[in-house]
Amino acid sequence: PYLVEVMDEMTSLEFQGLVLVGPARIGKSDLFYNWLLHSTVCDPGDMIFYAMTREVARDISHGDLGKVFRHTKELGKRLVAGRNNDNTFDKRFRNGMRLLMRWPTITELSGKTVPRTWFADYDRVEDADDIAKEGPMFDLGMKRTTTYKRYGMTVAETSPGRPVENSKAWIPSTPHEAPPTRGILGLYNRGDRRRRYWRCEHCREAFEPDFALLNYPDSNDYAEAAEMVTLRCPHCGYDHTPDMRRHLDTEGRWIKDGMIWRKDGSIDGKPRKTNIASFWLKGPCAAFQTWQSLVFNYLQAKAAYDATGDEGPLKKTVTTDQGNPYIPKVLEASRSPEKLMESADDWNTTREAPTVPPGVRFLIATVDVQSGGRAGFVVQVTGFGDGGDAWVIDMFRVLKSERLDDAEERLPMKPESYLEDWDWLVENVIEKSYPLADESGRRMSIKLTACDYGGADGVSTNAREFWRKMHEEGRGSRFALVKGKGKDAASRSAPTVAKRFPDANQKDKFNAARGDVPVWFLNSNELKDTLSGLLDRKDGGGGKWTFPHWAPKWFY
Repeated sequence: PYLVEVMDEMTSLEFQGLVLVGPARIGKSDLFYNWLLHSTVCDPGDMIFYAMTREVARDISHGDLGKVFRHTKELGKRLVAGRNNDNTFDKRFRNGMRLLMRWPTITELSGKTVPRTWFADYDRVEDADDIAKEGPMFDLGMKRTTTYKRYGMTVAETSPGRPVENSKAWIPSTPHEAPPTRGILGLYNRGDRRRRYWRCEHCREAFEPDFALLNYPDSNDYAEAAEMVTLRCPHCGYDHTPDMRRHLDTEGRWIKDGMIWRKDGSIDGKPRKTNIASFWLKGPCAAFQTWQSLVFNYLQAKAAYDATGDEGPLKKTVTTDQGNPYIPKVLEASRSPEKLMESADDWNTTREAPTVPPGVRFLIATVDVQSGGRAGFVVQVTGFGDGGDAWVIDMFRVLKSERLDDAEERLPMKPESYLEDWDWLVENVIEKSYPLADESGRRMSIKLTACDYGGADGVSTNAREFWRKMHEEGRGSRFALVKGKGKDAASRSAPTVAKRFPDANQKDKFNAARGDVPVWFLNSNELKDTLSGLLDRKDGGGGKWTFPHWAPKWFY
């Protein structure tokens, strides 16, 4: 049932591309043979099939494709006989249509204009993300169908084969967004991001069947554990047994990103606008693979990894059995944004009106100075309480200065070039105060603002000049410059914090105040190690960190 909508979209005039991500044994290859049959009998148009290599193209042509021609009579009888018309890499039909069997080289991807293109096992193709430095294979394929406009179609299918990149910094921006990878999941993210949903037999709520929902006992007998597997509803906890799978999928639906399948059967929401129909199917849906085999293969691979440290078997079962991208253990072990989000709390505050929670005794603001395309200030306000507990009160970015152009529009911030841009910090950070969450009407001022010293050329000079200005205006005790030191081995033995005057040795006859600006140098290695431990604390009173529930994703 899950293949019907995919095949329907192959002849859709709304899309020019189609992407199918899924585990092995779901029937992906049959999609092409059905498309070939439909094209030949109902809607003739040249087709090109790209296999991983020339040898694989040959094997498919003499193997499965040959059987399709022999046993599908309506297709086979339309072939033109003769070596020139029916050979390994070129098939001609009586209606004038051609089927080309090719492999992905820049030569084979250029100079051919066809309305229908198929890429098999996309993530198993070497250099698929950049063929001969001319771009992704899928995009090069779509160029071949451009002439046919909405009548052209380029299809790519595979199980996910590219590892997750930078999962530590990724939080999905939409419910169906795939993790940051190259290859097929990168293409999937460019499409309308459909996922297969089933409806619970007990509570009738919709959910996406995923390996993570498979429930099985913890046993050293992997075969016994696999035989007892069920699929647990994430809403009510009902355990679905393997014999229910066919019925579950018959009632299943493909749901686009941005849409919701409601309990009454209606589908509401606004789908993504794109010219690519993209589908991602997970392992429990696979028609030709059992839940028992999914569990057994995973437990075996996990045991091999625990015994030898070899991630190969584990990666294989995650990608080809479960239909999920593989996260290398070195990334999986790092702290994820989702883990930090678990420490979020609501203390009667909103992003528009942050407040200070009970327990905070003083506030510190820290300012990161950025340059280049995102030049400006990134500010974080943190409240500290007894025992070192910390609450992040506020965080914001400013990219526009108070300087105006000829059209009276605010110009971009350039802290490295304009000293007047630093004046923004006075009212918006240094002199800022926040109401207490107890609704008493009291406010708490920022005790100290610590600002980044260094970065792009010009930042240090303007930072010193701004410190002097704050000192002259009587705000010297409320503004400090800081710089992290921790990129070399020697810094590990450096003091946690040291006060220095970095401009004291400058030989600049025009600098009349040499050595008057203190900078606090921080041992970044030591402080980061300490903070890493505190971020895992669950109980207060010893340095626990808490974030506001409204914190934007860029903060994490």
